[in-house]
Amino acid sequence: MTERKPRVEVPKLGAQTADTHAHLDMLDDPAGALERAAVAGVMFIATVADVTEAPLGTFDALGSWVAEAQERMDLWGVPHPETPEMRIIVGVHPHNAKGYTAEVADTLRQLAADPRVGAIGEIGLDFHYDHSPRDHQRRAFEAQLMMAHDLELPVAVHLREAHEEGIAILKDVGVPKAGCIIHCFTEGPKTAELLLEMGCHLSFAGPVTFPRADILLDAVGVVPLDRLLAETDSPFMTPVPQRGRSNEPAWVTFTVAKLAEIKGLPSADVAEAVLTNARRLLGDGS
Repeated sequence: MTERKPRVEVPKLGAQTADTHAHLDMLDDPAGALERAAVAGVMFIATVADVTEAPLGTFDALGSWVAEAQERMDLWGVPHPETPEMRIIVGVHPHNAKGYTAEVADTLRQLAADPRVGAIGEIGLDFHYDHSPRDHQRRAFEAQLMMAHDLELPVAVHLREAHEEGIAILKDVGVPKAGCIIHCFTEGPKTAELLLEMGCHLSFAGPVTFPRADILLDAVGVVPLDRLLAETDSPFMTPVPQRGRSNEPAWVTFTVAKLAEIKGLPSADVAEAVLTNARRLLGDGS
């Protein structure tokens, strides 16, 4: 019989905060995750929809997930008046870049017109898995960057074992004026400083809580509060001390608490900064 892990209370940050990158459609109970996020003070969540992976599952269901979460809180007397503000990040992941066709691009443009959409993403390069040929990844990344410029939307960028080339493409095409989020940043301070100079925001996920993350901790130190974001990438990248469980938006609080510890700042200050930055970049949902 598998031993059940003890329940771990989420950190009390002293302020509301945001999860700027989640995959709600991959969770077993998205409505329950939204309810638990509200209880934890995570009041802004951006969820990702990939155009090549039935994105309408997110676009069509998001309203019902939010409504069900609100019904549960009302029924159980949870002392929180509202569910989190929701935004959608839509694009084609580098894993799926080989499927980026003219038809997919047209669909992306149509979906991006939805007022709930806050960014194009996650787009970029992944030379670790190479699920799509690298030339397809490059073309899809460049095309979606150009679309973001045209639509005046920020981008959420995925770079894995491809930072040098990814940064070169960002420089060549240009960082959109609306902004750029480097999703799940895991590099060192030199790369962080270079991306900051280009106008990017850096988003940190569960790895910042892992052991032996010294280079990543050094990177956190060079990121000013007005460029700092936090995310779960749920159901992936579960932070310590919840390792071994499926990640969810409420647990971004562990990451925010760790960021505050690294920076030597009150957790409320970092939580508020993350929320402010998320709303500024991704919109307030209105």
